[in-house]
Parts: sequence; C-alpha cells; structure tokens
Amino acid sequence: MDDIAEVAGVSKPVLYQHFPGKLELYLALLDEHCDALARAVRKALASTTDNRLRVAESIRAYYDFVSDESGAFRLVFESDLRNEPAVRDRVEGSLRSSVQAIADTIAADTGLSGGEAELLSCGLEGLAEISARWWMSVGAEQHLDKERAIALMTGLAWRGISGFPRAEPQPETGH
Repeated sequence: MDDIAEVAGVSKPVLYQHFPGKLELYLALLDEHCDALARAVRKALASTTDNRLRVAESIRAYYDFVSDESGAFRLVFESDLRNEPAVRDRVEGSLRSSVQAIADTIAADTGLSGGEAELLSCGLEGLAEISARWWMSVGAEQHLDKERAIALMTGLAWRGISGFPRAEPQPETGH
C-alpha cells in the first residue's frame, strides 16, 4: 500500500479512506480494466456493419489490451486472486458482457438461437484472448509483429464464422 500511495501521489491514510484494504483496491482496479476491455469490444462491434472488420477489430481490442504498457491484462487474466469469489465474479462478468455483445451481433446476423450464438461468441472471445496473451508472452519475443498476429487470427476466425450465412431480412409489416 505504501508503494501504491507513492505512485498515486497520496498519503497512505488517504488511500485507506477510499479503500479499506488491498482487496478493495485490487477490485477497483480490476473493475476499471475489465470495463475498459468490454468497452473496447463493444466499440469494435459498433464501428462498422462489415462483419469481417468487426471480427478484426474485436481481436484487435484484445491485442491492444494485452500490449498496453500498464500491464493491466495481468490483473484481469493472470491474477493469483482468480479464486477469490469477488475477483472471479468480476472477471466472469466482464467476459459475459463481451460474449453477450458478440453473441447479439451473431444472432442478429445469422438467425441462430441465443445459446448457439453465445457458444460461437465464446469461441471467438477465447481465440482473441488466448492468442493475444500468447503473442504478448511468446510471439513478441519471436518478433511476430502485432499487426501480422491480428491478421492471422482474423483470417482464422473469419474462415470459421463466415460459414454461418446471414439471416434473410424479415419483411416489415405495415401494421
């Protein structure tokens, strides 16, 4: 807490006025970073109606998140506190938020059921998260360019998800 107070430019008592302990401080930081990732995914989905670009931008959101200099992704994906119920709930809630946003897009575009769209969304989300984390720890050391990594993962994901045909638009009723 001393180190955190120093970096924040406040005294330790001021820090404890806002956060009774380390867990509460950790949860506040976790909330901030989980929300940032979920916002980035939703922004990627809303950025275009071109589904291939949506896939690419959603994957990019994960690569941008893990390559951020703050190292915030470690709080979200690699914490020793993942078994702490409050931490697990927040991380899983963030995942559910992103999965639901992607699933809603898939369901709207394909006509698949909610459960089917959520399962496909989990696959896309897993591909983005795991590949981004691998790239950060191993790929970057192997001089695998971030843009190339995103392009490879976009190609893989797009070849899979594009196999689901777009739903036929429903005729509007004049009632």
